[in-house]
Amino acid sequence: MSISRPAVLISGAAQGIGRAIAVQLATDGMNVAIADLPFQEAKALELKLELESKYGVHAIWVELDVASREQTKAAIEATERAFGRFDIIVNNAGIAQVDSVVNHTEEAARKIYDINVLGTLWGIQEAAKKFKANKTPGKIICACSIASHKGMPYLGVYSSTKFAVKGLVQAAAQELATDKITVNGYCPGIVLTPMWDLIDRKICEASGEPVGTALKKSIEGIALGRGQEPEDVAGLVSFLASDKSNYITGQAIVSDGGIVYP
Repeated sequence: MSISRPAVLISGAAQGIGRAIAVQLATDGMNVAIADLPFQEAKALELKLELESKYGVHAIWVELDVASREQTKAAIEATERAFGRFDIIVNNAGIAQVDSVVNHTEEAARKIYDINVLGTLWGIQEAAKKFKANKTPGKIICACSIASHKGMPYLGVYSSTKFAVKGLVQAAAQELATDKITVNGYCPGIVLTPMWDLIDRKICEASGEPVGTALKKSIEGIALGRGQEPEDVAGLVSFLASDKSNYITGQAIVSDGGIVYP
């Protein structure tokens, strides 16, 4: 194992956008800690083998429920032990819920805030503590969304969590700048993943339209005329994880093909 390679911890990395980010950062030459929930272990181990065999990097599987501060801290420690260093965290894990604002239940609201908001907060806090303790610069990269720039029908509570994440990014960037720690967010649009299949189905159930209608209408509103692939998002994260982004902090950068124009 080469400790000359940067080491990154990615939450929610076993599938979807997180998986694409892991592949891209391995392509960039980074050692990767694949963090996800226990039921994703088989997918994570398959990804680990792919990263090591195809890209010549080292990878580990780390069990992580981002709603747990202690598990977040342990995942960072495991990353540093495995690779001899810890340079970047990608707070990618998150969930979507589809319901009207007036019908959203307390249980559902608490769950999505625990994962999307507190999960991101714990990632920021524990990564910052580790960077400070090591007296090293670091990069904290957080999943926002176009929903952090524009509240959307049936995604109101989800949107509010992403507005909250954007606020954390902006505040943490200012607080951590003197420690040479940058904090940024990436804002995907209509990404063709199982999460958007769920969003489409739920919106169509609420509107009484056939399944697929909501996704079709959303894609028709994209300037570039196609749905977003996970690899499109991974390209932006690759930039934010690289030295090319060293003078960027506190930003929630949109990659949506032309939907919102903040």
